[in-house]
Amino acid sequence: MASPLNPDPLPLVVQLCRDLVRIPSVNPDDNPGTLETGEARCARWLADWIQTEFPGAEVSTPEVLPNRPNIVARFPADAPGKPRLLFAPHTDTVSIVGMTIPPFGGEIRSGRLYGRGASDTKGPMASMLAALHSVRDVLPNLSHEIWFAGLAGEEAGQHGAHALAAKESFDLVIAGEPTGLDFVYTHKGSMFLTLSTQGVAVHAARPQDGQNAIYPMADVLRLVRDELTPWLATFQHPVLGHSTVSAGTIRGGSKTNIVPDFCQATLDIRTVPGQSDAFERELFERLRAVCPALEIRVSRAHPLLTPLDHPLLDKLQAQGALPAGAPWFCDAAVFAQHGSPSIAMGPGSIAQAHTCDEWIALEDLEKGASFFESFLRGLRTSA
Repeated sequence: MASPLNPDPLPLVVQLCRDLVRIPSVNPDDNPGTLETGEARCARWLADWIQTEFPGAEVSTPEVLPNRPNIVARFPADAPGKPRLLFAPHTDTVSIVGMTIPPFGGEIRSGRLYGRGASDTKGPMASMLAALHSVRDVLPNLSHEIWFAGLAGEEAGQHGAHALAAKESFDLVIAGEPTGLDFVYTHKGSMFLTLSTQGVAVHAARPQDGQNAIYPMADVLRLVRDELTPWLATFQHPVLGHSTVSAGTIRGGSKTNIVPDFCQATLDIRTVPGQSDAFERELFERLRAVCPALEIRVSRAHPLLTPLDHPLLDKLQAQGALPAGAPWFCDAAVFAQHGSPSIAMGPGSIAQAHTCDEWIALEDLEKGASFFESFLRGLRTSA
């Protein structure tokens, strides 16, 4: 941040986004592409900034996983028992592998701010924080008690959202995501399946003496392509379309002249609201019908469907925000599963998220800050 002797000419929302992008907070799962992983440094920076700029705010950095905390801020309210409104962007970013720009440079050129997380989701985070800063003098007088949380681990596991949602409830959660300032009230869920088959390794000159683990996996993947794909297409949603499946990875064996004793494949299944536990049971039955010994591990993220009659959604629509659906999933669904109505919203476009030259337009950052400021001022109830 700028010092009083050397004021930064950039708008606060741009300063915030630039400073946040310059803090590496890459999710450590899979292949991060850097040793600078985890959300701790970003959480500490946010905690220090909020404590400095918002006297009276209750700020904590509860650890979700080792050295991976959330940052949670609760702003003062002039009366107890008010409904709670949570702004909840995530602090982690995806891998920097393959990026064509300095991932943590925060470079500004041609009206854009570049770097990992600029769009997803440090830009939306900056717009929320700048808006809160603009209305900090009236925050206690709003109709809702205002909270902010920078959540760890959204890009893999949603650990931060699960931890906070299990502890606190809210009248509405606005998960920060780049949605062009429309609000995503419904999105698809996911099931990431890891499928494994086992075999017996022998010399490939005598394959009859062993058991090839790749062949039963081939039967499974043929089922996925020929039967599961059209079956999933029967699960329809009027906004989100239908459920889908994609085979993502496959690996097996160790050498060409050894009969493989293992094979592993992964599936990405996108679900729509209404796909029940019965669907999952039938899915596993179909997979094991062609390979009874198939091992299945699953990681789930629930779909989201928040009723549009929520009064705060009316206020968002009154400012020009439109209800929207999305094929991706986010932390909003975690809070919804715990009983807190939730949406996803923020400036920027999902088209720039996770890209090799991720960026957000400065104009969009300023629009986001202005939008959230107007929304918050519309909640004012007293002088």
